[in-house]
Amino acid sequence: MSNTPSLNEVTPKQRDSNLELMRIIAMLLIVAHHYVVNSGLTLPEGPIFADPMSKRSLFLLVFGAWGKIGINCFMMITGYFMCKSNITVKKFAKLFLEVMFYRLVIYAVFRISGYEPFSLKFLADRFIPITNINQNFTPCFLLFFLFIPFLNKLVQNLNEKQHLALIGLCSFTYIVFGTLHRVAMNYVSWFIVLYFISSYIRFYPKKWFSNTKITGALLFLSVVLSICSVIGCAWVGAKIGKNSPFFFVSDSNTFLAVLVGIFAFLFFKNIRIPYSRIINTVAASTFGVLLIHAGGDTMRQWLWKDTVDCVGHYGDRFLPLYAIGCVLAIFTVCTLIDIMRINCLEKPFFRLWDKRWGMTSHGCFLV
Repeated sequence: MSNTPSLNEVTPKQRDSNLELMRIIAMLLIVAHHYVVNSGLTLPEGPIFADPMSKRSLFLLVFGAWGKIGINCFMMITGYFMCKSNITVKKFAKLFLEVMFYRLVIYAVFRISGYEPFSLKFLADRFIPITNINQNFTPCFLLFFLFIPFLNKLVQNLNEKQHLALIGLCSFTYIVFGTLHRVAMNYVSWFIVLYFISSYIRFYPKKWFSNTKITGALLFLSVVLSICSVIGCAWVGAKIGKNSPFFFVSDSNTFLAVLVGIFAFLFFKNIRIPYSRIINTVAASTFGVLLIHAGGDTMRQWLWKDTVDCVGHYGDRFLPLYAIGCVLAIFTVCTLIDIMRINCLEKPFFRLWDKRWGMTSHGCFLV
């Protein structure tokens, strides 16, 4: 099985490629989600809700419905492996430096090109990686990463009944309220809930957890239900004048988003894919893909509205091909950029790190 504790941790051990393939698919779904929701297509005055039941609109709504599910997939992988692993200074440094690298480089590129006007406040914000713990994935993941040693102490000292009771309480608080009552939450605490779920799967394996037919059927059923919910909510919204097609998948803690994320993890955990250097290399850059293509409001404006022009291409005859092609192209370009960063900067830097600090940086900290 894969032994990958974080979104993009690269270890010397050869990893099976089943969950690495899941990372790639999840990131493609996130990019597709951003194609729809960050481009102006879903604004109240946007083209989708001008005619929500048209073939184009329904395609785009289904095409962009899986972003929050992709986040759940990533966090399930992280929790599953980190509940029996340690946080080290080196692991956190890799994560933190990657985040800061792209924050500063993206700002510099837009500033030099004249696309981003100079602002001392905006520049200062680039040096502060944590400015929002509500919906922004990256700062929330950085904070969550620091909680892992304490969470490990907790789950490793719970018995199975206590662990299940904790999941039940958290699920009622976050999933039931989050779906039916739209109670506000932040991603740091939601990642902790997913950690409890994934660590339970790791500590208390059940027979059906490892049954590919069962988990595959559950994944298929949950995906079909999600598609039906998007189309059904779009239809109801068109009748009552309220646009909420993503009601059951609108955030990571909504009911169907949780089900699909869990069943997708269980299914990919069980499928047999031997080690693939290509898959694992691409998967190691998925976090980089996120940091690049979702690197702030300026990037969203430049990428989705000015360059790709999703709204302008809404009426294209071959809209599905255009949308899919854009997502694949963006994923490919961002992956190549991050592979260059890893090989030209990260690997040389951490070779020097190992020579300077050696094993002193490999121990667990904050415990």
